[in-house]
Amino acid sequence: MIIQIMPCLDMKNGRVVKGVHFVDIRDAGDPVENAMFYQQEGADELAMLDIAATVENRKTRLEWVKNVSSVIDIPLTVGGGIGSLRDVEEVLAVGADKISMNSAAVKNPDLVRQSADAVGSDKVTVAIDARRNSAMPSGFELVVSGGTKPVGRDAVEWAIQCQDLGAGVILPTSMDGDGTLNGYDLEFTRAISDAVDLPVVASGGAGTLEHFYQAVVEGGAEILLAASVFHFRTFSIRQVKEYLQSKGLKVSL
Repeated sequence: MIIQIMPCLDMKNGRVVKGVHFVDIRDAGDPVENAMFYQQEGADELAMLDIAATVENRKTRLEWVKNVSSVIDIPLTVGGGIGSLRDVEEVLAVGADKISMNSAAVKNPDLVRQSADAVGSDKVTVAIDARRNSAMPSGFELVVSGGTKPVGRDAVEWAIQCQDLGAGVILPTSMDGDGTLNGYDLEFTRAISDAVDLPVVASGGAGTLEHFYQAVVEGGAEILLAASVFHFRTFSIRQVKEYLQSKGLKVSL
């Protein structure tokens, strides 16, 4: 298994931004410049999430996707505001390689199946946001709308359902960890990776080189997503890959 590094461009008002727990937003630059930089740095994939789309009740800005996809060759996963099969097809048509859905899939699980049937499972990522809740069987409750609304469902059970519906990748994010730089929520990541047979993306909270290693070894992730540490140049992608390689993990240098 070759571990993939995936910087994430969180988008708002045409700019890359980064928050803590999805709030306290800071500017992190131009999306096209960031995308080109990360490809040159050795990123294996790139994520671009329109973080305000669902909250503002609108679709993903297609021009942002077009602008970013036109300057990179690595796979681009786009999420935020994808609520119908037509949205899926439009985003892929302007240059995305994969789409990521979250709130819309929870509202209409059949959208996962429809999308997988129409464009292939390998192009369908389901992002799962959760927070700790001891009342849930797994201890993690599903939340939607940018982490603002709990839905009273078990997040791990939802991941299993998404796999059954045809999703190709699961991207879990713990609201307890997002943007904190305190490390990925390994317990949540592992709960998902143990429950499904799909690639799992570790997301939310990377702050040290060791956090990336822990996400693989303790969390069971294959794809390591990070934003703050790359945007603010704490580490280069090459540093992360060389560290993982030094610990015996396979990466593409």
